[in-house]
Amino acid sequence: MIILITLCARRGSKGLPGKNKKKLAGKPLIVYSIEVAKKFAKIYNCDIAISTDDDEIKKIVMQYEISTNYKRPESLRTDNAGKIETINDLLKYEEAKNDFKYDYILDLDITSPLRNVVDLSEAFEILIKDKLAYNLFSVN
Repeated sequence: MIILITLCARRGSKGLPGKNKKKLAGKPLIVYSIEVAKKFAKIYNCDIAISTDDDEIKKIVMQYEISTNYKRPESLRTDNAGKIETINDLLKYEEAKNDFKYDYILDLDITSPLRNVVDLSEAFEILIKDKLAYNLFSVN
């Protein structure tokens, strides 16, 4: 089972500019998702990929040993760009780079800092046990 965890962190937030880099309880918002992704990756041996157009975000994720040469294309940097298209573009990049196909993609929304690895693992186990399930969404 090959899993890709995606983190999508666009620079151009209109509601709260720079929200992915803003500090919450002393650390940038994106770090909460990075920490959960890394814990989950240790359990399931996953790859972690970042989709961003922001060099400051790249610097933050590099501090947590996540690096990439991927840069989100201009067409996916707009307010109208969809999350599915953004994840799909990153997926294609990672599969071409690694020369294999992923079985599962887990996208961790940056604006969910209270998510924990236990909840993520339990949700993932529900998904993989149901052979008819194609996806699982959480909402907060």
